[in-house]
Amino acid sequence: MVRREVVIGLAACLGWSALAIQMYLVLLARWQEQASLIGGLVTFFSFFTVLSNTLVAVVLSQAAFGRASGARRWFLSPAVSTGVTASIVLVGVAYSLLLRHLWHPHGWQWLADELLHDVMPVLFVLYWWCCVEKGRLRLKHLGVWVLYPLGYFGYALLRGESLGVYPYPFIDVAKLGFAQVVFNALAILLGFVVIGLMLLGLDRWQGGRLARARTQP
Repeated sequence: MVRREVVIGLAACLGWSALAIQMYLVLLARWQEQASLIGGLVTFFSFFTVLSNTLVAVVLSQAAFGRASGARRWFLSPAVSTGVTASIVLVGVAYSLLLRHLWHPHGWQWLADELLHDVMPVLFVLYWWCCVEKGRLRLKHLGVWVLYPLGYFGYALLRGESLGVYPYPFIDVAKLGFAQVVFNALAILLGFVVIGLMLLGLDRWQGGRLARARTQP
């Protein structure tokens, strides 16, 4: 039987590979346009998809390869791992509902898109379900998780205001207006909260089920 660490390690490598492909494509496009490669890196890390997939790859890498340390305990804690799960599920759902129909990538870009928006969210949900300790989460954790998308929206709007470039069309203030963008951001944030509540419910249900199983003779 394949060891759990091997499967998690393969998932981590797949996550890093997806990010590497997407970074290569971004930097190649910048090179062809004779634009700044440093600016390309800033653009690359300005996407919620990239940031969330980076967190996913870090958690999986710590689970598979990390040595005992404070950082490893922090990333693998149920509160942090579940917050990352909520974020990567939002990535997959938002892409399917809001962005997938807007373009039809081919070749390496298609591969990167599929890995970042479909494959890694599914793999990380499976990791969360099978490997993260259940029954320790509380509603207060959701309040902490929400800080991540809130902070991201604030950063994206400030960067867009200064550069005139927005990472996603549904937060493009220049085209949609500030009021519509705020409405869109709040709707997406509500989706994140719903995802978080579902994960909290599953955590409590599975934690209770496992606790009952341990007490049975």
